[in-house]
Amino acid sequence: MAQDSIKITKRERLLRIIETCRSVEERGLDPFAVNVEEILEVIRLCFPEWKSIDDIVLDAETINRISSVIKLQSDWVKYRSTSLYRDPFFIEDRIRRLKAEDLAGIFLKSWHPVIELEQLSLRSLAAALKYWQDLVPLDERWMEARVAEAEARYVSRDGLIQERVLSEETFEVELQGFWKELKVRTPPGGKIRYWDFIGAETYQETVRRAYMTSFLVTYGYAALEEDRLEGEVYVKPFETQHSIIGARQAVSIPISLSADEWRKEREAKRA
Repeated sequence: MAQDSIKITKRERLLRIIETCRSVEERGLDPFAVNVEEILEVIRLCFPEWKSIDDIVLDAETINRISSVIKLQSDWVKYRSTSLYRDPFFIEDRIRRLKAEDLAGIFLKSWHPVIELEQLSLRSLAAALKYWQDLVPLDERWMEARVAEAEARYVSRDGLIQERVLSEETFEVELQGFWKELKVRTPPGGKIRYWDFIGAETYQETVRRAYMTSFLVTYGYAALEEDRLEGEVYVKPFETQHSIIGARQAVSIPISLSADEWRKEREAKRA
């Protein structure tokens, strides 16, 4: 019994050695933290007592793990030697031991300041003179850009037809088709985002759809709803046409329809 307990203790030592070596390999620990010489002595003392196949396999596994650690130590030494590695603590100690005069001398020997020589020439003087002669006077450069202010004005249906924003098709027929499209694209009892409905491939078509949407609201086919928290405007269609008086928009909702806004919406959809 005593002999068996001694064997168990030795097996446990080998298992701990295997686990330590595995940790060094898998976690990237310092391979020199493993005392290889001491472990080899333990293996040498245990080997004569092994009788079973399991014990011999355990012994072989231990030797294999130790070999891996030795290889890691070898790789570490090769890397440090080829990269001219110096221990930072060793360097710090050497610097602290140096006198101020010796440290200053080393600094002067290793200091290579960059010097640039600039010299004026006839060519550079001629280029500088031409540059200043071609400059616009300061009073003209600092003038504020004059931007013509465009006054907002009413556009009639006939004017939009002339600008080819609307077609010559009967207006009421076109409006009914537009209302039908709105109801198809909107879930029952729901609403659709304003820009999602009027947005088109071209800016001209987007303006036309916005104009027709305004008539849907004016004639009682739909209503505009504004979500102030989200900063969005929605179009909500009616199943049947409301009376013009009852369906008139209670609050005017200004919506920017510039070309920049259209481009911004198109880019957001493509993203």
